[in-house]
Amino acid sequence: MKVYKFGGASVRDGAGVRNLMDITGRVGEPLAVVVSAMGKTTNALEDALSHAVNGDREAVRVRLEAIKSSHEGIMDELSLQDRDLFYSTFSELEEALLRRPLDPDYDMMYDGTVSYGELLSTAIVASYARQCGVEAVRVDMRECLVTDDRYREATVDFEESAERLRKVVECGARMFVMQGFIGGTRDGRATTLGREGSDYTAAAVASMLGCESVTIWKDVDGILSADPRIFSDVTLIDRLSYVDAVELAYSGAQIIHPKTIKPLQNKNIPLYVRPFGAPDKPGSCICRWDDYVPPRVPVLILKRSQVLLSVEPKDFSFAMEESLEKVFTALNRHRQKVNMVQSSAVRISVSVDASRYFDDLVNDLKQDFAVRYNDNLELLTIRGYTWDIVERESLGYTIYIKQQTRRSIKLLRGRSSF
Repeated sequence: MKVYKFGGASVRDGAGVRNLMDITGRVGEPLAVVVSAMGKTTNALEDALSHAVNGDREAVRVRLEAIKSSHEGIMDELSLQDRDLFYSTFSELEEALLRRPLDPDYDMMYDGTVSYGELLSTAIVASYARQCGVEAVRVDMRECLVTDDRYREATVDFEESAERLRKVVECGARMFVMQGFIGGTRDGRATTLGREGSDYTAAAVASMLGCESVTIWKDVDGILSADPRIFSDVTLIDRLSYVDAVELAYSGAQIIHPKTIKPLQNKNIPLYVRPFGAPDKPGSCICRWDDYVPPRVPVLILKRSQVLLSVEPKDFSFAMEESLEKVFTALNRHRQKVNMVQSSAVRISVSVDASRYFDDLVNDLKQDFAVRYNDNLELLTIRGYTWDIVERESLGYTIYIKQQTRRSIKLLRGRSSF
């Protein structure tokens, strides 16, 4: 068995779903097909949820109707006959946002709501596959991918999930259509694995089922040296080691989810990144290479929406270990992802992703520390840097922190005001 993962851009319309069927039809063995929400559905569900929380039921109805209409348009493009699974799933979504009391735990409610993006998309893909004559089973990953209850960034129980998934695939169907990004607690609550977590779902499924490979179908030719929407002179990297892939993902490379590599490396399963618009192109491969050398071209990775947070003890006792422990315990408690750390005798500064938890973190830290922060920053990582590139990417910016190693340089930067 192989795992194919298709992101939201690849199934944003009827042509995309037909292309998915064309790509999967080239494979002569069973497939686990992991599918994301269609287009911008996750954002639309987030918007509907925000209005539900504010008590604006009419705005929720309008937004749900728009979501329903956009999916119906795709089903019309496909001339889809069997729509029962879609409508029963959509009815569950309406029940959750319009007819049941909202849960006071926002993160739990968030996961329960946005999970419907993947549930709706897989309802359409599975029904269309069967209409095309393919023996397809739609798998509800809320029941098969068992997680803890850390909502919005749940941890997967690999052992129990593997047991459940193996029972599902015993039926011997040709295609198993699975939702990416979502799982469920043992008591039946939907969870999510973090934004872009569908890649991680694909890797976890491959590891649990001992699959031959994972292929992530993207709207680019493979793994590129930089985001072509931001940088020029972009080069295709045809192969990467697991180690380099992890480092690039951790630095913020959008092509793969940071947690994706570990389950694949553990089982030595190769990961391919290929263009869904040109499926005959070879794309890129991440795996263990006996003759591997790192990429010979500079790789630029940009993380936006960064906040530089600096804290100092009020009594100048920062060198004490208990002060350091307090800072990082608070960061973890408020779910802050630390991307850079800079410290001195009396100050520690970290770059974190902007999030809805940040204000709570600041208020927490202010109990023991003097706190300052700068927002709207960017973190640029350049692997295999040259000084010409560093100078070019520093021009017009205020550089708040620069960190350099033999192979990489990181620039925490903000636009200069002059």
